[in-house]
Amino acid sequence: MNASSSVLHAIKPDGAFDVERIRADFPILKLKVNGKPLVYLDNAASSQMPQQVIDRLVRYQTAEHANIHRGVHYLSETATAAYEGARVKVQRFINAKEAREVIYTRGTTDSLNLVMHGYGRAFIGAGDEIIVSQLEHHSNIVPWQMLCEEKGAKLRVIPCNDAGELLLDEYRKLFNSHTRLVAVTHVSNALGTINPVKDMIATAHEHGVPVLLDGAQAIPHMKVDVQDLDCDFYAFSAHKMCGPTGIGILYGKAALLEKMKPFEGGGDMILSVTFEKTTYNVIPHKFEAGTPPIAAGIGLGETIDYLESLGMDRIAEHEHNLIVYATEAFKELKDVRIVGTAREKAGVLSFTMKGVHPHDVGTILNEDGVAVRTGHHCAQPVMQRFGIPATARASFYLYNTMSEVDALVAGIHKVRKIFG
Repeated sequence: MNASSSVLHAIKPDGAFDVERIRADFPILKLKVNGKPLVYLDNAASSQMPQQVIDRLVRYQTAEHANIHRGVHYLSETATAAYEGARVKVQRFINAKEAREVIYTRGTTDSLNLVMHGYGRAFIGAGDEIIVSQLEHHSNIVPWQMLCEEKGAKLRVIPCNDAGELLLDEYRKLFNSHTRLVAVTHVSNALGTINPVKDMIATAHEHGVPVLLDGAQAIPHMKVDVQDLDCDFYAFSAHKMCGPTGIGILYGKAALLEKMKPFEGGGDMILSVTFEKTTYNVIPHKFEAGTPPIAAGIGLGETIDYLESLGMDRIAEHEHNLIVYATEAFKELKDVRIVGTAREKAGVLSFTMKGVHPHDVGTILNEDGVAVRTGHHCAQPVMQRFGIPATARASFYLYNTMSEVDALVAGIHKVRKIFG
């Protein structure tokens, strides 16, 4: 495959997705590592921020900073308008029915734990069952294990095949009169598998079971419509979608959120407090105790503006071109095994090299400025399923290019040369 022709394919003649122009928005991509241009392929862990988002954060800190809600002075009202305006942007971005269905959290992990505490502890009891999948991040396993231990409930696991695809026939068999919740990833962080979540949600709803989706690896890379999916909860983080760290979102259907109790108490999540009784605030505020990460919330709003200006469908197409190009190139590499070969796959390429530990792969790639993630990726059950301790993982995003894939491949050749 000719790398230069693929670059031309990614940079469309009509200017619809000009990668080099987009890369100019990201100041960190000008960085050199060990004297080599940075090739940043660790986007599944955290993506980079464009100058537009950085500038918005600076503008808030220098000209708008104040605590939000209830303040009647200029700065408080300005900050409140920007923060709540960002919530409306999130509502539009995911097509939630109402803005009050959008809850600010600290990130995906916090969102998943909020559902565990607010919904799970109220509606799951002894003998009940929760369905998760073999592809889950630890954040969507450990909270449910904690709940099962506390309540005497049971975790049921959807298995996957050798390609990293969930076995839907086995999934359907897991449902019974004790099933209370399905909690499953939209896209696997370790393998890149795109799960058929719309069909899985429909199956769960046939049994009257709500579904929580971990969308951390999906929302940055594809168009997500929570009403079309009909999911009951959807969790994601800003820092994987060109936004700041420390801010995330939990979407929940209003009817379910109304039934849930908050698991954090403090300011802003109350209507009234006496020593005898506390009355909780309305949603979403009853789940947002204390002073929030205001700058990060406003930054998330700016991030959404940026992604929408590029077009989520165009981003998805560009990343699809990258993963196809990278996969074909890796098939030509000697003693390299791609882990995760699902037919529907996002821009994640996990791999192992015969006789070389993934940590050594990552260390040698770093010498040439190529940044990949190595380890179990907080998905140890996935590693156990494939009989490996870890992988090296290259993950692509909207600013990556075919020439960067070439740099990754060249780095793998260097690894092989060093290790003979």
